[in-house]
Amino acid sequence: MADTFEGKYTTDFFHQFITILQVEYPAFDSHKFMNLIYDDHWETKKFKQRIRHISNSLRTTLPTSYCEALSILIQIAPTCKGVEYLFLPDFVEVNGLDDWHASIHGLEVFTQFSSSEFAVRSFIVKDPHKMMDQMLKWASHPNPHIRRLASEGCRPRLPWASALETYKLNPSPIIPILNLLKQDPSVYVQKSVANNLNDISKDHPELVKQLARDWYGESSITDWIIKHGCRGLLRKGDAEVLFLFGFDIFPDVTVHELALEKDRLAIGQTLDFTFTVQTNSTAPQKLRIEYAIDFVKANGTTSRKLFKITERIFERDGHQYTRSHHFKDLTTRKHYPGQHKLAVIINGKELAATEFYVER
Repeated sequence: MADTFEGKYTTDFFHQFITILQVEYPAFDSHKFMNLIYDDHWETKKFKQRIRHISNSLRTTLPTSYCEALSILIQIAPTCKGVEYLFLPDFVEVNGLDDWHASIHGLEVFTQFSSSEFAVRSFIVKDPHKMMDQMLKWASHPNPHIRRLASEGCRPRLPWASALETYKLNPSPIIPILNLLKQDPSVYVQKSVANNLNDISKDHPELVKQLARDWYGESSITDWIIKHGCRGLLRKGDAEVLFLFGFDIFPDVTVHELALEKDRLAIGQTLDFTFTVQTNSTAPQKLRIEYAIDFVKANGTTSRKLFKITERIFERDGHQYTRSHHFKDLTTRKHYPGQHKLAVIINGKELAATEFYVER
């Protein structure tokens, strides 16, 4: 369990956190805190459930005044770095919705050492106009972590978080923030802006395509953001997006000799496969080559995931590719037995496919 997110919360971690906390707040009752943490349900809790459980336990063991408790946590924040400390902004989300000034300051501080991207969403839901005005200010902040929060926190479909249904329906309040950040020098911020655009493209592809046309060519940074933000549309083979980025909409190409090393494997094993791409045109073609796997889900249905292999200009020739895909369970993906499908995708079009079986 140590290699999972929830496995980060070990006894040693809590003892270290208590040591940090007691420097600022010597009266902290470590015995009570540990008893609260390790209740009868601790072992069954997933990562985000553990985050909430820890922040609730802190509320019971810190001073009853929210502002006093928050001040203590703000003081120790620079020593509490990493995803393990997401319970600090969660403390603000749970307890601070009615104290705007103190909570906004807390979110600003905590996001610099962990991330307030989840916690800020409850503030958006409660008062979207006020919070988005604040995030627009954050988009001009000198600290890149705070600028990233401006974009990441308002993603309509942020993973591990509840969707912002209002912005799935109408993402227009997000666009001024993305406009301010579309040439941000921080790669950390650039990726967030692109991910926000990708979220929006799932519900409003025409809006994202218009932004792509308007922004493309402004700078190399903006061009990268746009392309990464349009990755979902590229994978779907959207003709306008393919054309914008110079890909052939109808590539003259075939895929041969798609072969699997084995057609049955167990969860935890690796699938090795090869295929050959034959470009048939005498003119150069810009190709985006991916492979897709239709993964079996817990309910027996399948869900497709694409994995990029390469994209470049191809001359007329044959090109063989060998790849390996690991079927080890991850925090972000659990595998289930059943008939899977592997396909080769070029410029959004499936050109070859085969099936294999995954067993326990």
